[in-house]
Amino acid sequence: MIEFLTNNFVPLLFGGLLVFLLSGFPVAFALAATGLFFGYIGMEIGLFPPNLFQALPLRVFGIMQNETLLAIPFFTLMGIILERSRMAEALLSTVAQVFGPVRGGLAVAVILVGALLAATTGVVAAAVISMGLISLPIMLRYGYNRTIAMGTITASGTLAQAIPPSLVLIVLADQMGRSVGDMYAGALVPGLMLVGLYLLFVAGVAIALPKWVPALPKEARIYIEPSGASGHRSLLVLLAISAVAGWLWSQNHAAIINPLIERQMAPGGDEVVIMSISVASVLALVLALLNRLFRLRLLSRLAEQVTFVLIPPLVLIFLVLGTIFLGVATPTEGGAMGALGALIMAASRRTLSLKLMHEALESTTKLSIFVLFILIGSTVFSFTFNAADGHVWVEHLFDKLPGGQMGFLLVVNILVFILGMFIDFFEIAFIVVPLLVPVAQSLDINLIWFGVILAMNMQTSFLTPPFGFALFYLRSVAARQDYTDKVTGKLIPAVTTAQIYKGSIAFIVLQLIMVAVVMLNPGIVTGSLGAPVKVDNEAVQDLLRDMAPPSEGGGYGTEEEEQPAEEPSADELKPEAEEAAPAEVDPNKALQDALKPKN
Repeated sequence: MIEFLTNNFVPLLFGGLLVFLLSGFPVAFALAATGLFFGYIGMEIGLFPPNLFQALPLRVFGIMQNETLLAIPFFTLMGIILERSRMAEALLSTVAQVFGPVRGGLAVAVILVGALLAATTGVVAAAVISMGLISLPIMLRYGYNRTIAMGTITASGTLAQAIPPSLVLIVLADQMGRSVGDMYAGALVPGLMLVGLYLLFVAGVAIALPKWVPALPKEARIYIEPSGASGHRSLLVLLAISAVAGWLWSQNHAAIINPLIERQMAPGGDEVVIMSISVASVLALVLALLNRLFRLRLLSRLAEQVTFVLIPPLVLIFLVLGTIFLGVATPTEGGAMGALGALIMAASRRTLSLKLMHEALESTTKLSIFVLFILIGSTVFSFTFNAADGHVWVEHLFDKLPGGQMGFLLVVNILVFILGMFIDFFEIAFIVVPLLVPVAQSLDINLIWFGVILAMNMQTSFLTPPFGFALFYLRSVAARQDYTDKVTGKLIPAVTTAQIYKGSIAFIVLQLIMVAVVMLNPGIVTGSLGAPVKVDNEAVQDLLRDMAPPSEGGGYGTEEEEQPAEEPSADELKPEAEEAAPAEVDPNKALQDALKPKN
């Protein structure tokens, strides 16, 4: 029996975790219980030393001291404040008026607002519920196809997982030991490309099946000028002026910013995009304020409404991300700035109250504690896993795969996609990702690229049955019974669960296409990162030789004096070389190796 346990310890460890999870035990406690239980068994059978868990308190204390994780409560608080201040309602109603006159305009508005909410609230539940309550009745009122309506709302709500500042990207960066700023920079372009793919899909539906996505009728448009004009021309002129300003900034960004922050290298493309959009947004807001303050009447009602509703959250998002990409602020400091900005915006809208603060702080605390408990549980589990050389066992599972990097990525994405049908993205990030990172490193896979691929894959977990949380969120607010529309007086049939599930299929396919595009084109992610520094070893040796101290005779010694009389053997040099330049080791692995019983 002892021999069987010793030879199959790691598979039994995973089997025990599966049993705990299927029993309905909370994930955080299931991880900790599995680690402690199998750690005790391993110590009893002599596989581990009795003092295996002595370093556990220090590891837990280290988790609580991790400043990177402070970004989670800050960004969560920012999102909840903005969501509870009814920003989503104002955004949806305004953007729907902009795109409503064209076929598919309501779906386009939902996608764009979903992307904006993703970059502010960062919470899928808030985005899906808000858009389900506000936009779904309007879409059903004017005859939208239910499959398109349901899929657009649920898929747009899940964009919070792929677009910075995403909580998933923070967790993945922490688990992979990479910079959150680099993870944000790598995910920005793929996230925006996914939004573009959604918009192309809606445009295709509008062309091929126009009856599925009708335009808003004239009586549904509320921002009409006294002359009867829609006000779109004024909005386009303002957009053009702002776009020119943003383009001019992009051409002079390096010349303006580099001297301010004393930087020599060229700025990254993501930084230039974010700062250019920030400048364009600020200019549009200033022009709208001047128009209203001096009653110039140069802007239409629609243009003013769009500017005052859309621009402030845009400025907040881009300034937070811009400071992170510039290196002026860490993600934690950027999150603190975002939370403060959200409070200022809520106060300016006169929606900030003690009740709102209480609800926001309570929700933020619950989510933060949830994440930390899962992280502590996964740490306990990893103690036993690493002590049993589980990483070696996992590497052996993948070393026979054909295709090298691409074969590994294909299998991992299939695994994560299937797991996403049953468990939450946080659980995947804390349980599965630490097991895959060593294998990815051994295959020389860029971990930022790997993390972005996983983040976009885990986004599908909110849409895949049977436990797609976005589907449940929409189900909770969609009409369960037939009702009479208050505006048109028509009888609207109830929304069925099958319709919600059916609507998600097309967008799951779109997300998987985007995952494949990122896998086949790593430059989409790595192109936003700084180029790796290449070191010329010969130049470094020459520099060290020039910096060498003088010899005992007072001079620096001649070339002949530096040459030894007899070349020492490799065996004689080996101990000295190891002592002079010790190899980098993992402290936790070194501790576990030291605690193993000697044969």
